[in-house]
Amino acid sequence: MILSDTDLREYLRSGRLVVEPLNWEIVRENGLDLRLGSEFCEVLHTDEALVVGGGDVSGYYRCGRGGEYVELKPSTHYLLHTMEVVALPNDLMGFVELRSTFARLGFLMPPTIVDAGFRGQLTIEVVTPPYPTRVRVGTRFLHVVFAKTLTPVANTYKGKYQEQRGVTLPRW
Repeated sequence: MILSDTDLREYLRSGRLVVEPLNWEIVRENGLDLRLGSEFCEVLHTDEALVVGGGDVSGYYRCGRGGEYVELKPSTHYLLHTMEVVALPNDLMGFVELRSTFARLGFLMPPTIVDAGFRGQLTIEVVTPPYPTRVRVGTRFLHVVFAKTLTPVANTYKGKYQEQRGVTLPRW
């Protein structure tokens, strides 16, 4: 079952779903629009092989912080994050997509899921359009559709990204 704006407002008011800072304008017809945070990590081009599952990956990224805007190069992979911290209860999960405006501008994002029990800011990957872009920090850029599970999840998320803040690089 997908939660409507009425359902989302009830989950937020009751504290079962937490979004901080909460601006009620992010509650949409059937989801929440989350806003862009100020940190970014550009995925670098290199001929050095990455050993998946081990070692430090920070050399494969150039990370920084935007001011009023996050400046993005054309046709480049980035990790970005949400301004909001979310905390999902054990009976909700989320499907994360770009807002359609960003998709229409040429941004791409792989499918992303938020598991029941997750707490933290979301880190997502985007590929930028073939022209430079400047996105104002605080712009609504993601849409999260929440689905209620048929029964509460017994084994909620306790993974390595729990409580993440800012852009979080891959962890092994």
